[in-house]
Amino acid sequence: MTLDAVRGALLAGGLGQRMGTLTEGTCKPLVPYAASCRLVDFSLANAVRSGVPEVVLLSLHREADLVRHLMEHWDAAPGTRLHFGVHERRLRNAGLPAPGERLPPRPAERGTADALLANARHLFAPGARDILIQHADHVYVHDYAAMLEQHRRTGADCTIGVQAVEPRWVRLFGMVETDADLRVRALVEKPDHPTSDLVFTAFCLFRADVLRDTLARLAALGPDGWQHDISRDVLPAMIGAGRDVRAFPVESYWADIGTVERYHSEQLALLTVPRPIPAEALPRTLAAGPPRFAPDGAGLLGAEPAPGALVRDSVLHPGCHVRPGAAVVRSVVLPGAVVPAGVTVRDTVVRAGEHLSADRTGLTALGPAPRA
Repeated sequence: MTLDAVRGALLAGGLGQRMGTLTEGTCKPLVPYAASCRLVDFSLANAVRSGVPEVVLLSLHREADLVRHLMEHWDAAPGTRLHFGVHERRLRNAGLPAPGERLPPRPAERGTADALLANARHLFAPGARDILIQHADHVYVHDYAAMLEQHRRTGADCTIGVQAVEPRWVRLFGMVETDADLRVRALVEKPDHPTSDLVFTAFCLFRADVLRDTLARLAALGPDGWQHDISRDVLPAMIGAGRDVRAFPVESYWADIGTVERYHSEQLALLTVPRPIPAEALPRTLAAGPPRFAPDGAGLLGAEPAPGALVRDSVLHPGCHVRPGAAVVRSVVLPGAVVPAGVTVRDTVVRAGEHLSADRTGLTALGPAPRA
């Protein structure tokens, strides 16, 4: 199936500072996940699965590494063309950036809406009736066809994904209030006192002409007249102006990986039964085959622990090493990491390439990364 006249906008420019030292040496979209892929691969796999004709990359930080990954793994995806936004012409002419090469610097962007404005001539080029907004740090397996069908059948100006969560978590997201017909009456980012258990999944469909008009009106306020954000500015402005914004309930598993804690807990959540995401449904860019769910309770294995090692309820990424006599419990071990004999790790993440020399418990060793 093809999502006719839909153009994707993949937001992949965040610094990922809340991910602590996990993003010290890489951009957030490239952080490994689920012993199978990198965070950015989920949204691209969803676009390809749904038949989105074109996806425009909205990148900013450490772009060359991200572009290299996408060109190697997604540029030839059948049915979906990858467009590199402001770098499209250069990359198509010069090819894959060399290791260590940097793309030309660009002006800073203050929020997600700025990313749309910076790439407006590509996003709003002829051929797109609707713009699909995606994020490069969300974990879910989804076909957008049903969402598009509702969006066009109702004649909505925008259709946003929503999901019910435990009330205590609402304050971490954009809270959504709807009426009985799923019209969105309010969207409040990170509310202090939530009044709804619905949150914005941050993927949505805009009518291209309405999005372009709304962005132009906000930009006319000047740099300090708004917050430059889709959730804080664009959608509230549309709702306040009486535009038809609808909610699309998302029943399947969805996770926003915004912090070290979420990165750890949501990978371990994949071990629960029934599986939120089966191994065969995970994108594969770290290894040729899918990881396996070990029947002995070890967890999700993209690498095999050495004989004599203890592994329980953990995620082992391809290329990691758990030596004989080591113990890994409720932890995530990333590519190239080594847990040597006699070392025990619990409830933590062992970073890519890290060689532990002592026991580790908890996530405090993965504190906030220094600000750029």
